[in-house]
Amino acid sequence: MEIAINHLTRMQPGYICVAGIDTQSGQHVRPVIYGRLSAALLARYGGPFALGAVVALGSVQAEGRPPEVEDRRFEPKRARRLRTLDGAAFWRLLRDVARPTLAAIFGPELRPVGRAAALPAGHGIASLGCLIPATASPLLALDPAGKLRCTLDDGTLSANVSVTDLRLYEDDYTTPRRETVERIAARLAAGVPAILSVGLTRPFQKPEGSEALHWLQVNNIHLEDEPLWQ
Repeated sequence: MEIAINHLTRMQPGYICVAGIDTQSGQHVRPVIYGRLSAALLARYGGPFALGAVVALGSVQAEGRPPEVEDRRFEPKRARRLRTLDGAAFWRLLRDVARPTLAAIFGPELRPVGRAAALPAGHGIASLGCLIPATASPLLALDPAGKLRCTLDDGTLSANVSVTDLRLYEDDYTTPRRETVERIAARLAAGVPAILSVGLTRPFQKPEGSEALHWLQVNNIHLEDEPLWQ
């Protein structure tokens, strides 16, 4: 299986989550292992994974269940990068899979929860997708606690969600890169067209919550005039 990487996110320090588009089927695929993916698999450390990279995963085994239907177990030592798409090809790929609403990506059960949005555990039709914001440009900002958030609106649902784009964090995977955040936020505010790689978390219960939910987040922000920005 070959996938073109369009989701690359920070997890706990030293760990990442990655996903891409199957070059044959056009469907999202999330490579998983027993445990967590090490940041050593990033291209900058000699591994195969980077945004825009086309990666051969080798043999995979489908292990997804709703909404994480994209999960495919693989052997990291067999994964290899074949090539890297240029910006124009990467943008075309994003546009081909992007949808205009969150419901079209995740299903109609996605609902507002406070200022955020979430799905009940085990529900939904997918956990990964790409969104073309239908109304106002996404708003990227640090909240009063210094956490990186994005306010997005698809014309039906508006939500303020966490942002896990690896490029927006320092090497500790915790501290936002303020200058980079400000640059991307300014580009969005100026109306540069964007496509958002969006995803759902594994289910967890917030301290003030009553049930475990799959929470909506922005995995990556892609800009039309600089699709592979760093």
